[in-house]
Amino acid sequence: MTAAVGQPAPEFRLPATGGAEVSLSDFRGRSVLLYFYPKDMTPTCTNQACDLRDRADEFGGADAVILGISPDPVKQHEKFIAKYGLPFLLLSDEDHAAAEAYGVWQLKKLYGREYMGIERSTFIIDKNGVLVKEWRKVKVKGHVDQALQYIKEHLS
Repeated sequence: MTAAVGQPAPEFRLPATGGAEVSLSDFRGRSVLLYFYPKDMTPTCTNQACDLRDRADEFGGADAVILGISPDPVKQHEKFIAKYGLPFLLLSDEDHAAAEAYGVWQLKKLYGREYMGIERSTFIIDKNGVLVKEWRKVKVKGHVDQALQYIKEHLS
């Protein structure tokens, strides 16, 4: 079953920065901005993470938690957080089971080469664990503003 708006968001349990294992259900009672991104330390992923970092207080003020997921190992996530001062958890989905559950593990093309990877996507999950909004094939510029506006207007 792939994630669908209006349905319960697919559950996951993944290793996270800070040494914890995190489940989506750990955040019941708060809204969740769940974003999938391809790789730590790459230019576009760094821009996206820093945009979220710069608005993290506003998400917190709207009672929303930010969670980032990529296939990178936790050790790499820790370096990414340290280098850019990211104030939210990054989760490691090395076997891409969560990415598959959300339908973001996709065939991609780069310079004529095909490979499987993460399609940059954002999901908003309400306080009851229901997927209420999704953006797929995210363009980073202005996206954090869209997500924050949605949460403020519909969930806080």
